[in-house]
Amino acid sequence: MELLDVIKRPVITEASMLAMDEKKYTFDVDTRANKTLVKQAVEAAFGVKVKNVNIMNVKPKFKRMGQFGGHTNKRRKAIVTLTEDSKDIQLFDAE
Repeated sequence: MELLDVIKRPVITEASMLAMDEKKYTFDVDTRANKTLVKQAVEAAFGVKVKNVNIMNVKPKFKRMGQFGGHTNKRRKAIVTLTEDSKDIQLFDAE
């Protein structure tokens, strides 16, 4: 697995935005990725130093559209904590 294929997208929620003040960033990652791969991918993609990585599996939810039912995709989230001397990750370019 390539390092750039590990991180799929950042998770943009109100809770994840508040956690960015504490240098904690949330990403959707590949379901086969482990903590070591996520750490290497974030350091390679953004040029920062990672202190800690927490990973959680998100179970699929049952959703309905009228009489038809199905499940959402299962996914894996990673919460990456950066070191104190590390620079911030710029998810939005406000230029």
